[in-house]
Amino acid sequence: MADGRMKGVEGASGGAGEEDERNEEAREELELALSLGRQGWHLPPRQEPAPPSVNWTVVLPEWNPDAAGSSRAAERGLGGQSIPSLGFRDMLGGILDGPRSGGSMEVGWDNLDEEDEDRDLQNKRLRVRRFGEESPQQSGGSATPLGSESPFLPVPDEHVHFKLSRFPEHELEFGLSLFPNDGDGENQRDDNNEQVDDAENSGGRDSEDVGIRMDLSDDLLHLIFSFLGQKDLCRAGAACKQWRSASVHDDFWKSLKFENTRISQQNFVNICRRYQSVTELNLHGVMHAELLVLEAIMFLRHLKMLTMGKGQLGEAFFQALAECPLLTSLTVTDASLGTGIQEVTVNHDGLRELQILKCRALRISVRCSTIQILSLRRTGMAHVSLNCPQLLELDFQSCHKLSDNAIRQAATSCPLLAKLDMSSCSCVTDETLRDIASSCPNLSVLDASNCPNISFESVRLPMLIDLRLLSCEGITSGSMAAIAYSRLLEALQLDNCSLLTSVSLDLPHLKNISLVHLRKFADLNLRSPVLSYIKVSRCSALHRVSITSTVLQKLVLQKQESLSSLSLQCHNLIDVDLSDCESLTNAICEVFSDGGGCPMLRSLILDNCESLSMVELNSSSLASLSLAGCRSMTHLRLSCPNLQNVNLDGCDHLQKAAFCPVGLESLNLGICPKLIVLCIEAPNMSILELKGCGVLSEASINCPRLTSLDASFCRQLGDDSLSRMAEACPLIEHLILSSCLSIDIDGLSSLHCLHKLTLLDLSYTFLINLKPVFDSCTQLKVLKLSACKYLSDSSLDALYREGALPLLVELDLSYSSIGQTAIEDLLACCTNLVNVNLNGCTNLQELVCGSDDCSSVDMPVDFCPPYSAPVKNDEINERSGRQLEVLNCTGCPNIKKVVIPSMANFLHLSKINLNLSTNLKEVDLTCSNLFTLNLSNCSSLEILKLDCPKLTNLQLLACTMLQEEELESAISLCSALEILNVHSCPKINALDFGRLRVVCPSLKRIQSSLIS
Repeated sequence: MADGRMKGVEGASGGAGEEDERNEEAREELELALSLGRQGWHLPPRQEPAPPSVNWTVVLPEWNPDAAGSSRAAERGLGGQSIPSLGFRDMLGGILDGPRSGGSMEVGWDNLDEEDEDRDLQNKRLRVRRFGEESPQQSGGSATPLGSESPFLPVPDEHVHFKLSRFPEHELEFGLSLFPNDGDGENQRDDNNEQVDDAENSGGRDSEDVGIRMDLSDDLLHLIFSFLGQKDLCRAGAACKQWRSASVHDDFWKSLKFENTRISQQNFVNICRRYQSVTELNLHGVMHAELLVLEAIMFLRHLKMLTMGKGQLGEAFFQALAECPLLTSLTVTDASLGTGIQEVTVNHDGLRELQILKCRALRISVRCSTIQILSLRRTGMAHVSLNCPQLLELDFQSCHKLSDNAIRQAATSCPLLAKLDMSSCSCVTDETLRDIASSCPNLSVLDASNCPNISFESVRLPMLIDLRLLSCEGITSGSMAAIAYSRLLEALQLDNCSLLTSVSLDLPHLKNISLVHLRKFADLNLRSPVLSYIKVSRCSALHRVSITSTVLQKLVLQKQESLSSLSLQCHNLIDVDLSDCESLTNAICEVFSDGGGCPMLRSLILDNCESLSMVELNSSSLASLSLAGCRSMTHLRLSCPNLQNVNLDGCDHLQKAAFCPVGLESLNLGICPKLIVLCIEAPNMSILELKGCGVLSEASINCPRLTSLDASFCRQLGDDSLSRMAEACPLIEHLILSSCLSIDIDGLSSLHCLHKLTLLDLSYTFLINLKPVFDSCTQLKVLKLSACKYLSDSSLDALYREGALPLLVELDLSYSSIGQTAIEDLLACCTNLVNVNLNGCTNLQELVCGSDDCSSVDMPVDFCPPYSAPVKNDEINERSGRQLEVLNCTGCPNIKKVVIPSMANFLHLSKINLNLSTNLKEVDLTCSNLFTLNLSNCSSLEILKLDCPKLTNLQLLACTMLQEEELESAISLCSALEILNVHSCPKINALDFGRLRVVCPSLKRIQSSLIS
């Protein structure tokens, strides 16, 4: 954090020579010079002759938030010159003397008045002055730069450069930028290269007193500094006396963390001398850490925690620890102990925790009367001797060189031992375990993983709570008797025990068990009232599982290919996942039904259980069921009144399905090509999708709240099923019967029960007579008759002759056999239509809308308004104006002419699509609100006349016969046209569109090919 803040005050190092390079290297090393000695700071002579000295007032520049803290702003303020860094040999001390000859000086604080210094340290307001402002304390004599007696320092006019009198091997450098900060980062000068007065630059601003007062109390500063590390505290302490005083507070230096830091011996001793209340010290990765500790041990009498590592620690180091009577924790990592030929002894009466990790030693002796935790993990030693009567935790993990006898002697010498980790100690045997069990009766945690020579037979550990036996090749089913003796056992791990064939345990306190990758494991029988977690995975031979527990809530037995029998007595079981258990039989349904032992079951996953053929579940608690991929299932019967979600993806052999009753709100049966009989009783269901049930012939659907039914491609669905469905589901609004070839007049007549039906899709059916639809569905708004090839012109007579379906706004007659006359009458008389689709209508030859009335059609007497009273033309247009907005005639192969004059009164028409009408030759449109016109791939188009002032998008892709002159004439009246596509139009010059832009200045984008 401080690194980022110091960027604004550290000097730039570019072009400073070898001396600056050495400073740059030293900056990377942390030299915490915190001693209270009176060393001096040396100012070396300048390389260039110094001009007459200029007095600088050593005060901070005016704070400008836009430029403060920026090194670049500093360089601009000094005319682009780099600012040298200020090296502090001792940031807390140093003696400032008067200037010496030769341009160098010794500056110190010896002559500071004690009263003034105390007053400065207590000062809580920072006086900030602009450069050039005269200080009230100004005098003509030289003075110390940071003292209170004189605020002036004779320096060259570019910058001030401090250097150490005795350049150390390592130093912590700080940069002090002495530059004005006017906000723009540049000095304002007059014609004579003199700096312009600030009052003049600022428009008369008073420059005598532009100081800023900041309240920074000691308490607030203490709080801020509490978030800084030691390196940041050092840098902050170089700012001023108040910060120096705050940064050296004992609260910040009780924990010294020098991990992987280069620090000199003298400096470390000075720090320890200054802060003798240190309680935590970390020297991991510090060179010669042993010597540092030995030199400063007399000042570390309050030390409680010590961390060492990466180096050589001899016997003298461990003997010196006696000088730290309060030491309670010692950690040594990755170090060489002793000389390699003698025993290393750790003897300390106050030590509570000792960790010697990844170290190298011949012999280790620990004699600590109060130690409770000892870890020798991954330490290479041939022998260990312990005299620790209070030891509770012992860790020998991966101590490969220790013999079985050495481990036995060490563990048995600790009668209070409660936790033992000897994992990966391959030499451990059952005899050692038995001796430990007899000598350590309070042992509660044991980790003997990766010990191939133990079988755990005849081992009695009655107080054992946690047992880990991972990858123990000697563990077999016979070991379970010894494990069952530990009646207090709560956690058991038996992963990768390759010879284990069965586990049968009745432990009243067992909570967790893990059984992973057991190749021969076949039978699991667990009884524990508090069992809450079971992990069984990759047990390919497991075929029988029996579990009794009152607190188990989740059971996961995925990919148990041989599992065929499952018995559960788990009254609080909520989630069960049996995915990919290919051998499960139909009997599993009894386990999860009411009375089967899982009364609280909410979620059941049986995905890819390919042996299930008939699933019958009767559960009052089940809310989610997944049977995806159960390809052998032919019958499904669910009686689950609270069922909210069911997944039947991939159940492509399902023949009969019954959901009676269920709480489903929606159901998608996916693709069930063999489903014949379907029965649904769902009082809350609103959406039902049956598309893909091609042979569904008998359907009984009782869903009083159903609003949407999609029965697409149900070719065998008959009129009887549709009639029962309509009577039982009166709230249906959307009914899709596309490709329901068995639906006839009787089925359509039953739609009178659907008083809220607004969408009806009868596409791809063989219907001839639509009168039942017109009579029954008076509220219909959308009617889709796409590809109804048996419809004739007379089939739609009721629409334009009798005014049927007055609310109809969308009509789809795509690919139908409707004739030219019927289409023209529909467009002329059905004024409420908003969207009309005539795609692929082969009988459509001309689309000419020449009149705005229906005089050619015999309409009812009350269909048209009476003409007895004279009306104005505007009122007639408003009353007879058509609502059509979208007209789609894509792919009409025989259409040759499209004419929509202004008298047609299509006031709302905004989009026309005539794409792929290959025989279309003439288009003449006068539409005041048309926005989009698509004539792409109309290869015969020759005549194009447009009077569409709001047209913005014109697509003429591959109109090969269209001339450029015709196009220019057409777009001349399209004043809002922005996008024009003439790609693959060979008769339109693709290299020069200037003429088009002249004709239509609003054009923004022209799409074309590169070939003219």
